[in-house]
Amino acid sequence: MVAVCVPAAYAAAPPAPAAPAAPADGLDRYHRQRLVWGSCVKGPDDTAGRDLDRAGVSCADVTVPLDYADPRGRTITVAVSRLKATDTRRRIGAVLLNNGGPGGTAVESPPHIRKAMKEVGARYDIVGFDPRFVGRSTPLNCGWPVGTAWFSAGSGRAGFDRQVALQKDLADKCRAAGAPVLPHISTRNTARDMDVIRGALGERRISYLGYSYGTYLGTVYTQMFPGRYDRVVLDGAVTPGDYKARLMQGAEPENERALSDWAAWAAGRHDTHGLGRTRAEVLATVEGIVAASARGPLTVGTAPDVFRLDDTRIPLILFMGIADDTDRARTALAEQVSALAKAARGRPAPLSPDFAQLLRYALTGEQAATGGVQAAIICGDVGAPRDPEVYWRDIERSRAAHPLFGPLTNNINPCAFWDRPREDLTRVRRDAAVLIVAATGDPRTTYRSSVALHELLPSSKLITLENANRHGLYGEYGNACVDDEVNAYLATGKLPKEDRTCGTVSSSD
Repeated sequence: MVAVCVPAAYAAAPPAPAAPAAPADGLDRYHRQRLVWGSCVKGPDDTAGRDLDRAGVSCADVTVPLDYADPRGRTITVAVSRLKATDTRRRIGAVLLNNGGPGGTAVESPPHIRKAMKEVGARYDIVGFDPRFVGRSTPLNCGWPVGTAWFSAGSGRAGFDRQVALQKDLADKCRAAGAPVLPHISTRNTARDMDVIRGALGERRISYLGYSYGTYLGTVYTQMFPGRYDRVVLDGAVTPGDYKARLMQGAEPENERALSDWAAWAAGRHDTHGLGRTRAEVLATVEGIVAASARGPLTVGTAPDVFRLDDTRIPLILFMGIADDTDRARTALAEQVSALAKAARGRPAPLSPDFAQLLRYALTGEQAATGGVQAAIICGDVGAPRDPEVYWRDIERSRAAHPLFGPLTNNINPCAFWDRPREDLTRVRRDAAVLIVAATGDPRTTYRSSVALHELLPSSKLITLENANRHGLYGEYGNACVDDEVNAYLATGKLPKEDRTCGTVSSSD
């Protein structure tokens, strides 16, 4: 991929308010706790922990209150990792990481981010953390039979009714497994945990790098703790007004565009993947797969990796595959669609290891903890309609314009059966001088949403990557223009004087 980038001058960001003294609300003991840093290995099979140890990362547990309204009550732990600055003479501070999800881990991320930061990485303590009840933190496992709740309603009422029953069962399982903690799983409490981490690290202010949902978390932190943050990068940003129980509602055009662009790419490789020689032919192949799965579940794969996929599952597989327009990702999706096409013809074929792993994640209980915590965060943040007919009407209205993705983005989910959130959704009432990074074709957190957040934060600056159907850019996509802009900001603390636009000639990396 060739990046096109026009140089620009830099101007100092508006100064943040002075950092407050240690909290006087009963949280002092948490902010002043002494962290015990040591090995990241949790057991004999913890290869990720061994990799972190080899990379020079240390790990610790931060104690936080389960309920911030009762700081003397039950406590939980939040797992953190740290790759310390090596250029101590020019040390800038600590940067905290969140990879999105919600429910994504970041304990394993410091080595990767150090590499992305290039020379400036040596000047930071790079700190990953697993949010409350995620990964290595105090766990919650709802015991789900699937790894995600975000399925399509399918082509008819029968499929939707099965979804209603499934989503209610998923909510009931989480309530049975974690009723005492569910009210305390929320983005606002994760932001409070971040501030405890800041205090425990001994930092007056902390920098932050968040992707996807992590941009919403970062925005919430700026609103709840003004004066306690330094440099903030929000990659693939979502404005709070777009953060809702049906996270992808409204993103149908971006997803359809990404699928269409992928189809054009696949058409140029028909001799390899056999999906059609034109964009229209490839899309017809996709439509045929969905239609076949609506008539009855497809048998996908061969022993030992055999899965049954109906028209509530197939759209999810496509949705997951179109958030990256690099050749590698597009090839993986083409291989998946080829396997689905064979299954639609009644000729299941062996699956690639990656596709088998993806299906195990989504369709079995192998990743039950991940799906349950993701739902707990979203449903703990924002209320949802309770009446299934509201969802059905939205699904039916969406079919004409968005027959594939409308029944997915408008479908019911566990939040319809969740207890109401304890706190209102965070709104932006304070300006924040942050750097927002966004791709024009992002099919997850849309470019429209990033622009809306930029408008809510007048002191922010926006780095736009044109002509990319990609979610997650900095240090991930290989665009030198984007990476250089972010690293210049992290090095100097100065935002670009004006918004910037980066371009891509191709996205083959």
